[in-house]
Amino acid sequence: MTEEERPPAAEDVLVARREKLERLRARGIEPFALRFDRDATAAEVREKFADLGPGGSSGQTVRVAGRLVALRAHGQLSFGVLRDGSGEIQLFLAGESLGADAYAGLEDLDLGDWLGAEGEVVRTKRGELSVRAARLVLLSKSLRPMPEKWHGLRDTELRYRQRYLDLATNDEVRSRLAARARTLAALRDHLDARAFVEVETPVLQSVPGGGLARPFVTHHEALDLDMFLRIAPELYLKRLLVGGMERVYEIGRTFRNEGISPKYNPEFTMLEAYQAYGSYEDMMELAEGLVKASAKSVNGSLTYTWRGTEVDLTRPWRRVTLHRLVSEAAGREVTLDTRPEELQGIADDRGIGYDPAWPAGKLVVELFEKLVETDLVEPTIVKDFPREVSPLARPHRDDPRLTEHFDLVMGGVEIVPAYSELTDPDEQRARFEMQREQAAAGDQEAHPFDEEFLVALEHGMPPAGGLGLGVDRLLMVLTDAASLREVILFPALRPEA
Repeated sequence: MTEEERPPAAEDVLVARREKLERLRARGIEPFALRFDRDATAAEVREKFADLGPGGSSGQTVRVAGRLVALRAHGQLSFGVLRDGSGEIQLFLAGESLGADAYAGLEDLDLGDWLGAEGEVVRTKRGELSVRAARLVLLSKSLRPMPEKWHGLRDTELRYRQRYLDLATNDEVRSRLAARARTLAALRDHLDARAFVEVETPVLQSVPGGGLARPFVTHHEALDLDMFLRIAPELYLKRLLVGGMERVYEIGRTFRNEGISPKYNPEFTMLEAYQAYGSYEDMMELAEGLVKASAKSVNGSLTYTWRGTEVDLTRPWRRVTLHRLVSEAAGREVTLDTRPEELQGIADDRGIGYDPAWPAGKLVVELFEKLVETDLVEPTIVKDFPREVSPLARPHRDDPRLTEHFDLVMGGVEIVPAYSELTDPDEQRARFEMQREQAAAGDQEAHPFDEEFLVALEHGMPPAGGLGLGVDRLLMVLTDAASLREVILFPALRPEA
């Protein structure tokens, strides 16, 4: 490669763009405009003038705006491409229509600049719909080049760290962002149509209840009180049932001080809903309806592809007990009477780690998560969990050693946990005591003792069903994303050194 062919160094590019910035200001051009009165998007122009033939002129003027993603010059004729939120439109740039000075000023433009253009809609002889610009306005000067000539970021972590560039260059990322917005709207529509009321509960909590997870700790200076980012809104939503609100839900950010993996992010979006006079059977129906509504909003149908497998949500969803699935995977019968030592033996045979202090119920769930869960591609309702792992669920009507707790698993991840809710305050107190013992034994994810919630329950809570739905995980499955980081705009990352 000769010296002339060698691309400029990054430092030289930054210097060159700064020099252009100063030239623009010297000519009296403001490189960072206040506003631009756009009257058409790229998609609207393409739709409205779709029938304009090659070489044709519409006689109609539009004002478009977007980021400059391509610019090529041919003497006194140049072509640019603007990209806005709806797509791309070509700019036909000629000295005779722009004026000699404005045309000469094109040399101070760079890819990545934001422009406004006003002109007649035409179609070139080669058939490309274009705006023949009579006026070009610099809206914002880009002082750094876009990545790899608009082919997008290749480094995965850099994509997440500089998500704005990922969005600017990656159609799939923008598509997932739109899918997320549609899903949130679909979830709300589905619940609103069933008389659920959307509410907001505290994100900062004095007791981090509602789940088995390690919380983030912060400090409230005015109250001189350690507080926690919520791991779930559950216990506050149940207080609303005590207060007489019969159907409530909340969609909001939830925080768990856990590891980071394709299935875990410490900050995520959770939907929780509670229905008075219902049970976990009602929650099974509600969960299915919410997932189907989301699938339609994302894919336009009740079928989608996950890791090369087509999933049809119209087929009956399997409902099966936790112990049955573990038995199938272990190749031997696993029941509530299976001793911890026997479960540890199964774990040892399969190379699954565990804490020797774990009770049988915790071991069964660990076996399920390691041996079964990742293989459940089709929506599967896994039901009837042991009491040791479900401190907020109602005892099972047929066997009090179990709870009326189910998990909806699809795409190999838990999407929805749901319960027939525990309403007996004395039983709830006993469960909290059991969790306190587990915490004393070293379980950092044990549920804390919440006396204020117990006082609320003692005032009487109606029978109810409740569920939580992981919005990010659902989107990951419905869009066939590689990990949660693909559907969370700004996932947690370690700071750059």
